[in-house]
Amino acid sequence: MTAFTDVSLPSESEEVWRYSRISQLDLGAFAPLSDKRAEEPGVPAALQAVVEACGPYAALAVVRNGSLAHVDMADPAVEIEAMAGDDADVVAGEDDVFTRLSREHALDTVAVRIKRGAVVERPVVVLHWIDADGAAVFPRLVVHAGEASQAVVLDHVSSPSSTSALTAPVVQLDLADAANLAYLNVQELGPSVWQVAYHVSQVARDASLAASLVALGGDYARVRADSRLAGQGGTSNLLAVYFGDHGQMHDFRTMQDHVGPKTTSDLLFKGAVQDLAHSVYSGLIRVRKGAAGTNAFQTNRNLVLTEGAHADSVPNLEIEENDVRCSHASAVGPIDEEQRYYLEARGVPSDVADRLIVLGFFEEVIDRTPVEGLRPRLRDAVAAKLLRQTR
Repeated sequence: MTAFTDVSLPSESEEVWRYSRISQLDLGAFAPLSDKRAEEPGVPAALQAVVEACGPYAALAVVRNGSLAHVDMADPAVEIEAMAGDDADVVAGEDDVFTRLSREHALDTVAVRIKRGAVVERPVVVLHWIDADGAAVFPRLVVHAGEASQAVVLDHVSSPSSTSALTAPVVQLDLADAANLAYLNVQELGPSVWQVAYHVSQVARDASLAASLVALGGDYARVRADSRLAGQGGTSNLLAVYFGDHGQMHDFRTMQDHVGPKTTSDLLFKGAVQDLAHSVYSGLIRVRKGAAGTNAFQTNRNLVLTEGAHADSVPNLEIEENDVRCSHASAVGPIDEEQRYYLEARGVPSDVADRLIVLGFFEEVIDRTPVEGLRPRLRDAVAAKLLRQTR
């Protein structure tokens, strides 16, 4: 591995990096993998429980340190293959230093294709496993949902707790006319991993995207998620659950970009922070000229559970059309005292009451994640963070 040279990182003085910790990233501590490492086929032992929770799958791909290591296809309506690094830019997005590094250093681009008209009832599971210590890893995933197709894709990203790494995933979701795609990204990286991710989607005429993010791990974990509603009647529903503890930082930047007329987007992000953790949500609804009949909604709610934790929430609107309905809302605050009192008055101990309130706060989002078998695992992960705080 050769360390990065002559790479200029962005500054926190730039609006898109405001509130971030990008100045703390020591890029010289990481080096890109120059070639694919010899990997054992199959699912890493640490991820067997994830696969079992999903139940029978339509297809399974294991991506180790950015290269496609294993594929198992059970449904002929799904195709998975590896493409060379920069052959996969099917969705136009905004460049930054990390997407440029991705094009330069990505080992594989994993392409998932759902055939036209196919109804894929079981999930497509993509497991990203990062265990190369000191590496900069650039996973690339492209999902193309063919016309009038229907599918669920789980994109799970994790690493051993001992691994120190930088990862800059690029995820591109391309929905053809009348396609229906549910996408779930679960991030359970170890505490010494930096993530700077870019997710971009394009929704065509009468297509529907339901994209869910669950962010629990990492040291600094950033996701920039842009959803472009290009075709008339397209719909994008965006959900997120994030929970930071210790010194973690979760940083979300979203764009609901309405281009076509009569399009709809609905965003609901819910987060909690405790200890010295910090979260940031910055979102923009953009309605372009010609996107008449747009319906766009953006909601961000945050719980601050302990002194020393901090959450920022910055919703924005940019509207260039008259015939629209748009709204945004955000809230940052502690657990509601009336809710706590209600439970305590019925004999529930204070710490148990707080856990119940936080789990109930997240349930609205977890219950809507598309892989039903994973929901108990996600609830348990949130509960485990709460238990650590009370000990």
